[in-house]
Amino acid sequence: MITVNKKFRKLRPTSQKVLLLLLGGIALGLTHDPRQYFKIVKYIKKEWEWIDKRNLHRVIQNLYRSHLIDSKDNSDGTTTMVLTEFGKKHALTYQIDTITISPMNKWDRKWRIVMFDVPEKHKRARDALSRSLKRMGFAQLQKSVFVHPFECSKETMFVAEFFNVRQYIRHVLADHIDNESTLKKKFHLT
Repeated sequence: MITVNKKFRKLRPTSQKVLLLLLGGIALGLTHDPRQYFKIVKYIKKEWEWIDKRNLHRVIQNLYRSHLIDSKDNSDGTTTMVLTEFGKKHALTYQIDTITISPMNKWDRKWRIVMFDVPEKHKRARDALSRSLKRMGFAQLQKSVFVHPFECSKETMFVAEFFNVRQYIRHVLADHIDNESTLKKKFHLT
């Protein structure tokens, strides 16, 4: 479940990715298992490649102004960016592998449909997006069409931005789906 402080609801997903990468750095410092160390390094390298490097400088400035990161000048002239305690708490809120959709107190009888048409050149991102939606509990209607009964736009847009495919995703709010009875059973809404 994602719990977001109102102040940080405006954080762009790229900022959230940077926080996750910094959290990965913390994980490196805490691991003692060499296999886990290389797994973390591989994950960080993979996720770093997704970040739009042109916006990186702007994102770092925004994170610094938000007191999520701090900078430390090193004696060799380099600067190290570190998570503040406040930033660590916020970074843990956005772990991509643990995002879930919270059930509504009372279902509003509407279906949230997520559709995407991600080009073949982004196949890995497309497949990762599909896996994430399935893991989050979405029902797959077609290859690139997923449905969920509960409000999920923040979560799906975070995942889409995380995989850098946001421009290929569309959201639809529907009152009726022809196989609704099957979906209601899947989501325990009957």
